[in-house]
Amino acid sequence: MSKDSDFTVIDFLEQFAPLDLSESWDNTGLLLGDPAVRPGRVMTCLTLTPDVAAEAIEKQVDLIVTHHPILFRAVQKLTTATAEGEMILDLIRNSVSVYSPHTAFDSAAEGINQQWCQKLQLQNCQPLRPLEENEATPARGAGRWGDLPTPLTLSDLLEQIRRDWNLDYLQFVGNGEQRVSRVGVACGAAAEFMREAATLGCQVLITGEARFHACLEARQRKIGLILVGHFASERFACENLAKIIGKQFPEIECFASEVESDPVSIDLPTA
Repeated sequence: MSKDSDFTVIDFLEQFAPLDLSESWDNTGLLLGDPAVRPGRVMTCLTLTPDVAAEAIEKQVDLIVTHHPILFRAVQKLTTATAEGEMILDLIRNSVSVYSPHTAFDSAAEGINQQWCQKLQLQNCQPLRPLEENEATPARGAGRWGDLPTPLTLSDLLEQIRRDWNLDYLQFVGNGEQRVSRVGVACGAAAEFMREAATLGCQVLITGEARFHACLEARQRKIGLILVGHFASERFACENLAKIIGKQFPEIECFASEVESDPVSIDLPTA
């Protein structure tokens, strides 16, 4: 990626996760602030909530890169009468810009789903939903699938994910003894990729969350479904993004939010 004196963090983000990879329904790019912003401090997060915004203001952040967009739906009023309105007005008063790569980051060449593939050491990775490409460009598209270096049982794969992502528990659909050699990945709430995963020969699809009827569909299709939680499926890549931005711009202080946490708690039985 090119870098010169006029190359900004926004320019880098648009190269790293090209906005033409965004889903048509999405709201990506610079959502608040000046496109020429030259931040001294950048903070990444999964979701920009009032506590995360307060952290950014306290730490004098100039740019927040949030995976999930603000202003996702049409806004007719921006007032302190709503939590989002109050948060956005606070950010404006403190000159904090907001950028969201969202589904472009999901699908980017080094995006969230590709990072899943790398962490699982999948081979021959390709998009679950490829975009049209010419021979001179690598395959691009949404979701990913690939082959495990060594086939595992579904139970062994669950244990590997629990360990590597430091999770207390996982939800899943399928038989623990089922043999898994090909895996589909679609971060967030993306059980709709199940059909493509099954067609491509995947024995399991890993995603963040799924509706009850999607779980029933997985059982009917005899494809395993692993639900790691929406937060766990994406937050790690937001932390990685802070490191990537920091490496590209060593003169900038870039870090992931420290107050952000999974809103979903679990009640584990005591021994």
